[in-house]
Amino acid sequence: MAYSKSQNALARLTPEQYRVTQENGTERAFTGEYDHHFEPGIYVDVVSGEPLFASAAKYNSGCGWPAFTRPIADNVTEHRDASHGMLRTEVRSRHGDSHLGHVFPDGPAEAGGLRYCINSAALRFIPRDAMEAEGYGDLLDQVEDPAT
Repeated sequence: MAYSKSQNALARLTPEQYRVTQENGTERAFTGEYDHHFEPGIYVDVVSGEPLFASAAKYNSGCGWPAFTRPIADNVTEHRDASHGMLRTEVRSRHGDSHLGHVFPDGPAEAGGLRYCINSAALRFIPRDAMEAEGYGDLLDQVEDPAT
C-alpha cells in the first residue's frame, strides 16, 4: 500500500487534527480520545493512513497523551525540536509528514526505555477485526490476541 499526504486527506481533517498534524500543535493533556483507549488494533496516521503504532506497544504512562514503547514499522521519523525553550525529539510520520508528538527516554525499561508521547488528533484507530478489510492484514501479528 502506498502512503502519502494529499489535498483530499487534508480537507477531511477536523480543525484540531489539522492544527496538530500540519501546524505542529499539541492537544491539551487528558483530552484526546485515545489516551485511555486499549482495544486491540493499530493506530495509523490520520493524514496518510500509514501504520504507526500497535496496541501491543501501548501503555498507560499517566502523561495525558497516548504512550507507546515503539513504532509498529519504519514509518516514524525523529527530528530535533528546540521549540518552547526545551530540547526534545519530535516524531513525524514518514510519508504523511504529520507531526505526531515527541519521544522521551523515560518509558518502561523492560520495553526499551522509550515513551512515544503521541497526540490522539494525529491518529486513526483500526480495530483488530477491521484490519484485514482495511488493508492492514499483514500487521495482525503485531497486535496481541484479544483473548490474552
